[in-house]
Amino acid sequence: MKLVIVESPTKAKTIQKFLGKKFSVMSSYGHIRDLPKSKMGIDIENDFAPQYVVPLKAKKNLTALKLKAKKADMVILATDEDREGEAIAWHLKEALGLTNENSQRIAFHEITDEAIAEALEHPRTIDERMVDSQQARRMLDRLVGYELSPFLWRKIYRGLSAGRVQSVAVRMVVEREREIRAFNAEEYWTIEADFTVPTGTITAALFTRNGERLDKFALPGISAADAIVADLEKASYKIADVNGREAKKTPPPPFTTSILQQEASRRLNMSPKQTMMVAQQLYEGVTIGDEGAVGLITYMRTDSMNLSEKFLTEAQTYLLETYGKEYATEPRRFKSRSKNAQEAHEAIRPSSALRTPESVAEYLDPKQKKLYELIWRRAIASQMPEAIVRTTTIDVATVQAPDYTLRASGSVLSFDGWRKVYYNDANDVDLPDVTVGATAMLQKVGGTQHFTEPPARFSDATLIKSLEEHGIGRPSTYAPTISTITDRGYVEKKERRLYPTELAELVNDLLVEHFPEIIDFEFTATLERELDEIAEGEKQLVPVLRAFYTPFKEHLIVKDAEISKESITQEASDQVCATCGKPMVVKFGRFGRFLACTGYPECRTTKPLAGSDEAVAAETFAAEPCELCGKPMAVKRGRFGTFLGCTGYPECKKIKPIVKSTGVPCPGCGKGDLVEKRSKRGRNFFACNTYPACSFALWSKPTGEKCPTCGSLLVFAAKGAVRCSMKGCGYIGMQSET
Repeated sequence: MKLVIVESPTKAKTIQKFLGKKFSVMSSYGHIRDLPKSKMGIDIENDFAPQYVVPLKAKKNLTALKLKAKKADMVILATDEDREGEAIAWHLKEALGLTNENSQRIAFHEITDEAIAEALEHPRTIDERMVDSQQARRMLDRLVGYELSPFLWRKIYRGLSAGRVQSVAVRMVVEREREIRAFNAEEYWTIEADFTVPTGTITAALFTRNGERLDKFALPGISAADAIVADLEKASYKIADVNGREAKKTPPPPFTTSILQQEASRRLNMSPKQTMMVAQQLYEGVTIGDEGAVGLITYMRTDSMNLSEKFLTEAQTYLLETYGKEYATEPRRFKSRSKNAQEAHEAIRPSSALRTPESVAEYLDPKQKKLYELIWRRAIASQMPEAIVRTTTIDVATVQAPDYTLRASGSVLSFDGWRKVYYNDANDVDLPDVTVGATAMLQKVGGTQHFTEPPARFSDATLIKSLEEHGIGRPSTYAPTISTITDRGYVEKKERRLYPTELAELVNDLLVEHFPEIIDFEFTATLERELDEIAEGEKQLVPVLRAFYTPFKEHLIVKDAEISKESITQEASDQVCATCGKPMVVKFGRFGRFLACTGYPECRTTKPLAGSDEAVAAETFAAEPCELCGKPMAVKRGRFGTFLGCTGYPECKKIKPIVKSTGVPCPGCGKGDLVEKRSKRGRNFFACNTYPACSFALWSKPTGEKCPTCGSLLVFAAKGAVRCSMKGCGYIGMQSET
């Protein structure tokens, strides 16, 4: 009997179906050894020797694996094909006491009968270079986290964390927010005119004046725009030029991990963490009717755009049979953009091109169905011919001076090609056929005011894209990084955008000023390249760790002695303590900034900063008595925000939430009002204050107005827009000036 060990029970179940009774397939349930949580776990003096332990939750399973391994003729380690999977296989070999004689390592890109049979025919030994690369990543992260995090505890407050990649991600979010704050909007105007021509109508925008092309800021104010509008209203027009051409649009490449996360966020509103969780389910196997457990996609942590010859053949077969010759083309192969992509791997694709989304829809839950369809369509589209778009420009010119030209542009999809299968984001604008010299009759002309906009805040998708562009992190790290900075209070999500918290700005400023090398984009990217070089055998683990840690530790010792907590978390104020008359200072604590008496600990007086949520709440609820004992209630702050607590504490422990009303009546029950609440995950939402009697809730703040299309509540959206809260309605408008 041969024992096959994989990471997850779902994967074990799927593989067991293919292998039969001569094999026993068991799961390691992920990592069975790791660095200890209670200490550094790295012997720095002894060439950074790691001190691995078996976590308590893994001990029972490891015992079962040992018993099974003793009875097996051969132990086959079939963990994932990336560096983390290679490291898990190595840990299993070490923990189970296996040798090269009684163990084998196999890897495959997809969980199919053919792929597993192929892997079993070509076993190999564990790639020690990949293991070293993964160990180096784990130890670098531990060295930074376990040295820099306690530094933050001493200088700000206990419980904070810093990380080699997470701190760089936080820096990106903070710097983008400061760009937005520093942004000064500039006014500019555009002019559009409607014309009738012998064959229809044209809407054209002002393009040139006296033969000179107008740039974006050529019309900086209403006076400049009105002057041109006055000229245009008096002019006569003709068609000055007509240009048409066809352009070919190449299909997008198949998915890599980062592109999948970006597209799933944009099109399916799925977070990177959620995307990877669902993709893992599709990879490990879903029960498909009589077939049993089937792995529907290839491995989902990859930076390669390769596609197997088997898939390319299947895709051509499907396209020929379904759409005909015009939608099939020669197999198209893509080259990965990442310099460090592992080209031996594959892109994320369906395990079979012939397994359409419709054929498996009934066996998948809604998220699995959406993600599988996205992956399937992208992979199939990559093997289809180019889409052909016909673009046309028509120039309408004044007949007499002053000389103005207005341009109309249109594009029409003349052959859909790959867009027949994948999303078509293009908007067709078909222009009428006209001839040069034809008369154009002005119907109306007017100017529109615009203001330049600041750079957009990061979304999950755009932050991943930026991390990838800077060479920071790898496919397996993007989703955990965003989850970490959100869970640890450095970033808040509002309307799918990432906002830095006050804590993030404080920590970022401290690290940028005193540890610039740690959160420098190029430095972090260089470390990633060195990890790749370890995997390729070009560098060794210990020298890389030593080159990083020695100067880092020396610098940390200097900064620890040089920086005081007060210089980071405290600043002077003009306030005087009402209790003892001593000056008050602004302090930064676990729940933000507040005023505190300098007479501490003798005087423990604190008060909220003017204009803060606590100060506003204190004014609003100052006279409210405790319902239990009658003593005044005071505004307090906890991990979930402000609340009211009895001043008789600890004798009286009465607390009450501070309700922020929107003033909008609940459309669900018609009795209550919609109030702002906070979910367990820290996300704000708006719900009826009669809950649980009424469970109506919205994720976006209601405007109080009704949708003109369906009558549902409108909610605030990005960039000054409003949208309908009813799913499927699709109404979008602009906020009213009132």
